[in-house]
Amino acid sequence: MRYFTIQARNHREAIERMKREYGEDSKILTYRNIRIGGIFGFWGKEGVELTGYVPGEEKPKTSLEENKLKILEVAKREQTLNFILKELKELKENISHGQAFPSKTHDTIERLKQILWQNDFSKEYIDAILDKIKNEFSLNELDFYQKASDRVVELIAESIAYEYEVPFDVKPRVIIIVGPTGVGKTTTLAKLAALYGLVNEKQTPPKIRLVTIDCYRIGAQKQIEIYGEIMRLPVATAETKADLKKILALASEEDLVLIDTIGESQRDYKKLAEMKEVLEAAGNKGEVFLTISATTKTRDLEEIFQQYELFGYKGIILTKLDETNQIGNIISVVAKKKKPIVYITDGQKVPQDISEFNVLKLLIYLEDLRINREVLEKKYSFKQTGLKFKTNPN
Repeated sequence: MRYFTIQARNHREAIERMKREYGEDSKILTYRNIRIGGIFGFWGKEGVELTGYVPGEEKPKTSLEENKLKILEVAKREQTLNFILKELKELKENISHGQAFPSKTHDTIERLKQILWQNDFSKEYIDAILDKIKNEFSLNELDFYQKASDRVVELIAESIAYEYEVPFDVKPRVIIIVGPTGVGKTTTLAKLAALYGLVNEKQTPPKIRLVTIDCYRIGAQKQIEIYGEIMRLPVATAETKADLKKILALASEEDLVLIDTIGESQRDYKKLAEMKEVLEAAGNKGEVFLTISATTKTRDLEEIFQQYELFGYKGIILTKLDETNQIGNIISVVAKKKKPIVYITDGQKVPQDISEFNVLKLLIYLEDLRINREVLEKKYSFKQTGLKFKTNPN
């Protein structure tokens, strides 16, 4: 007799192959479900495996012994399969309970994991990135570290490549800057005013007005008044919803109104609610940007993002990039919240140290990961997504 083994996607395909390759007289010995392909049993496709034989014209003298050997072989195979299934079960349990990768994980995966940790990415983010790498790369491909590393950078870029949708034909544009204390909201507001107030001599500069509702912090009102005086921009103060509504009505011919807010802790729910009530005067015109510092810890960032949701912020202003060497904390939370970063600041100079965001400007802060500028620029358009104004020549 002649024995054979067939693997196929389903039972029907296996039978058809058996009849086609071994003839109509072929018989089935064993049949079981298996997973075809994948790595360590993961990501493979479901399939079937059958063993069979083709009867000879004469019954062999040793057929009984051969059958015994076949039975023992199948039993040994089943024991091996049970062992593998047990190992896979333990591996999955380790992953689900957040335990570290097993020591036998490929060296490339271990190296990338350490680099991501050093860049201060969250465990949840690291797991998601490495799961993608394991899914996309075979064991042989993982031997080429740089290829896997470049793919990690691409995945990081993809995770934050959200474009801010700029509203058009809205006059005035009302930008409201919110965020916890100490992140540089007032300085950022001044930078935005200067950034878009500077035009060439052939253009008419946009009309910009500064507004503050921070009447509590010592020196806050004076600070914004100094900025307004330097840039020759009008400054107004609103203590109530009625005040702000009146100011916005008077600014109907302006191009841009920038509103500074109180720097409150994300845990001071009462003050946040009071500020929300004042800002309701802006109605649907108000575009709220959440300002966060690159130096903030991941857990605090998640809390800030969550508590400021009540303001309906549409974009992120990232400050103090010059004060940190790791940005994985920011990327982890931004990717999780799926919010676009609109501006980044990296110093105190007005307006030099502010720029409109694009993915590449943030990727260059990653440590020990190659930034292939040419490849990334082809993959992403890096469109500028901030404020734009139509200006008329003199």
